[in-house]
Amino acid sequence: MLQCVADMNLSNSYGKVGIPKQLVIKKDASSIPGAVAKAGLMLPVVAKPLVADGSAKSHELSLAYDQQALQKLEPPLVLQEFVNHGGVMFKVYIVGETIKVVRRFSLPDVCKRELSNIVGVFRFPRVSCAAASADNADLDPGVAELPPRPLLEKLAKELCCLLGLRLFNLDIIREHGTRDRFYVIDINYFPGYGKMPEYEHIFTDFLLSLVQNQYKKKST
Repeated sequence: MLQCVADMNLSNSYGKVGIPKQLVIKKDASSIPGAVAKAGLMLPVVAKPLVADGSAKSHELSLAYDQQALQKLEPPLVLQEFVNHGGVMFKVYIVGETIKVVRRFSLPDVCKRELSNIVGVFRFPRVSCAAASADNADLDPGVAELPPRPLLEKLAKELCCLLGLRLFNLDIIREHGTRDRFYVIDINYFPGYGKMPEYEHIFTDFLLSLVQNQYKKKST
């Protein structure tokens, strides 16, 4: 699904949207360092479980800082090049034509000094859960500013067509130090909408619109 975002190459006056460099590893942890080097991924990398089954393990992220740490990861997984983003991500919920955005705390930035001093694998369980809401936090305005609405609308509309989905959410980050460079780091189809503000009204309106559209089609 993320490849759809890369193929879209969305860029307009409101910003540019892409995905981090990524790599799928299905087995054999010993092959990971070579595969990472061949794919041109820079360390550190974020490791995400390939299977999302709703368990606590499926929500766990790992940050691998060095080559030896890569061999300690547990395939199957997806590796993504880590992008500094001010420790905040944006969860973008799409329900039909409705878009809702909330801020969540995310992995902290990694500075160059840390890269030379830190080794190993660091694990982060359920990074962007509802309890990690950053909507009311005292954040740097450049970090807290939501992605431009027209950019999100264009992105959501394109993905609805490409993926054939009307219920999904996106995890988006803004590259730290920029205002208009965004990365989609995850796409979830039919996510838990209990974390979305006003989800009851939005979801009910969506279901009603589906019924009304079906009724209109039968009437014509």
